[in-house]
Amino acid sequence: MQCSWKSVVLLALASIAIQYTAIRTFSPKPVSLLCSVGLAPAGHPANCTVRDLTRLGQGTVSEQGCDEILTNTPPFSSAAAPSHHAQKRTHIIILATTRSGSSFVGQLFNQHPEVFYLFEPLYHVQLALLPRLAQSRNMAERRVMLGAARDLLRSLYHCRLNSLESYIRPRPANHSTDKLFRRGASRSLCSPPACEAALGPEGQSLVLADEGECVRRCGPLNVSLAIDACRAKRHTAIKTVRIPQVSDLRALIEDPKLNLKVVQLVRDPRGILASRIETFRDTYRLWRLWRATGRRPHNLDLGQINTVCEDFLRSVSTGLSRPSWLRGRYLLLRYEDLARFPLQKTRELYSFLDLVLDQSVEDWILNNTRGSRDLSSRQKFTTVRDSAANAENWRVKLTFDMVVYTQTACQQLLDVLGYKTVYHARELRNLSHSLVEDRTFLPFS
Repeated sequence: MQCSWKSVVLLALASIAIQYTAIRTFSPKPVSLLCSVGLAPAGHPANCTVRDLTRLGQGTVSEQGCDEILTNTPPFSSAAAPSHHAQKRTHIIILATTRSGSSFVGQLFNQHPEVFYLFEPLYHVQLALLPRLAQSRNMAERRVMLGAARDLLRSLYHCRLNSLESYIRPRPANHSTDKLFRRGASRSLCSPPACEAALGPEGQSLVLADEGECVRRCGPLNVSLAIDACRAKRHTAIKTVRIPQVSDLRALIEDPKLNLKVVQLVRDPRGILASRIETFRDTYRLWRLWRATGRRPHNLDLGQINTVCEDFLRSVSTGLSRPSWLRGRYLLLRYEDLARFPLQKTRELYSFLDLVLDQSVEDWILNNTRGSRDLSSRQKFTTVRDSAANAENWRVKLTFDMVVYTQTACQQLLDVLGYKTVYHARELRNLSHSLVEDRTFLPFS
């Protein structure tokens, strides 16, 4: 006997009606019944309500607690009152390498009142899994590091900052620690509720002057309060120099729950080398000896700059090839462009992220891109500097031989990113002629 399509539809509707009647018979609050029989996750209160399910449309109550879902899900009804928690969060990762200007870019988000910013949380993963894994060329070791890093990033973007406690040494007691790396670099962690000491006498939030003042006044960080601070913001931004290539983030980028966007920050490798020589004096001691004597030490670790160029080239080549999984989620940003045109490039950056550029960010840019050259030379990690002058000051800090070697090792990367090769020492020192080609790197959608 063959059933017509009308019969099938009628049978399905009848089945749904019977199941609905049964649920209503057993409980006046059917959603509470679902939670009470174990559909809420372990460790979360069964606090689902009819209103929750209405707002969720079709519930994913079995996967997340209602509170967390509602934080990231817009209201089902367009008439619902707007709130921070009802809007979809944008998650941002600044992908860079050491001494490429990533701290400066991080501040472009840290200064925004609706962004929760974390400075290098993957530092703790590196430290816990042995520092050598961070730059290891052994693929098995890199997979261990990257696997842990991806898991932690996923948790942090969902404001589960307690996941970080497993990597902090010594492990936090009662969710309190004074060992969070560069806690003072995050305004969110130096403001209420994460820091009650930043609350003024009339209840207003104070802006602490610098990282040191934050550490002194705020005391140990309560991770539970940091979670509250994260959930109070609309967006989350994380800066890291510990993910070598954008392809290492593919699983997170393709996760529809994350809405992750990548800002790939690059810099002329000759500028990176010059900055590292000045900043990491012990690690780059032999490079300093080469610069001082004019003779390259036979035991110099050339892999230090080779690794930078190899990782950059692979990552940038992936991004510029425009794979479908990066569509609308990848922006290539040259540090030199940002240093020369900070306001213009910041506006382009915020446009890519679909964020509103707050006036506080523009004010910060104006106040922090006109610093003196003397100040930037004395304070290696400051973001206050003459940014335009700083963009190519490596040209007076490296010898011509050092530049020639770096160009040879990184020639393909220089060509892709639009950095000019120099062929004579006088050309290197002629600062009136820029070595940065005019290039436009647009995101694709």
